[in-house]
Amino acid sequence: MPEGKIVKALAGFYYVLADDGSITQCRGRGVFRKNKITPLVGDIVKFQAENAQEGYVLEVLDRKNELTRPPIANIDQAILVFSAVEPDFSTALLDRFLTLIESKHITPVICITKMDLLTDDRKVKEYASYYENIGYTVLMTSNKDPEGVATIYPYLADKVSVIAGQSGVGKSSLLNVLRPDLDLKTAEISMHLGRGKHTTRHVELIEVEKGYVADTPGFSSLEFLELEVEDVKDCFLEFVRLSEGCKFRGCTHLKEPKCAVKEAVENGEIALYRYEHYMNFVEEITNRKPRY
Repeated sequence: MPEGKIVKALAGFYYVLADDGSITQCRGRGVFRKNKITPLVGDIVKFQAENAQEGYVLEVLDRKNELTRPPIANIDQAILVFSAVEPDFSTALLDRFLTLIESKHITPVICITKMDLLTDDRKVKEYASYYENIGYTVLMTSNKDPEGVATIYPYLADKVSVIAGQSGVGKSSLLNVLRPDLDLKTAEISMHLGRGKHTTRHVELIEVEKGYVADTPGFSSLEFLELEVEDVKDCFLEFVRLSEGCKFRGCTHLKEPKCAVKEAVENGEIALYRYEHYMNFVEEITNRKPRY
């Protein structure tokens, strides 16, 4: 039975890319509904071709990870796209994305766009330097500078990447630079709401630089529905590195004495805004309504 990767899902159809480069439009067999399994873009599946163009997905192989909003599986890395301005760069939103991505064991790459629109870039570069120092790759680009955007190419090869970030930051514009033949629809920022309109309606893997990039509708939910309080500290890289110096094993870095993380905050080694975001996320999960 042939295997392939789902590269597009639209209107109940799954488009499966086989090893020979052919794409088969498939429907899912009823067994998926019975077992409550929904095939996702990025899934490796076994399928049966009824003819040269049509067939059925019969089995979804084990996933290494998955996201539900947007629905995609087997992701190697997330390109987190944040604008320097319009909308303004938000460390709170970036840390929320990083926490969600880290919890799924997906490698984040931070891409700051619209650098050309800044009159004073010192603050944004200060933020970028901090995230680089704690271990993240940070790329600063302008969609008007194809050479600058080209710095992303080496990170895309042989990987499945998802482009994520707030609406209106230039995700579709970025993909248009990476693949000019796509001519993806983009939308202007709503001056009233301060955010862009969603311009992508489905999930699709697009081949770029011998890898695949997912064009997605964006994260429609950024709630920590699958995270527990004790998981959050492991999603902050600098906390993990310093936690070995805490007096108590399993320190939550909140009320315990002789906490290396709190000491690092006090001496400026850890940015205060990062620690405040951590406390906010823990409080949010603590007060989360139980699911039934």
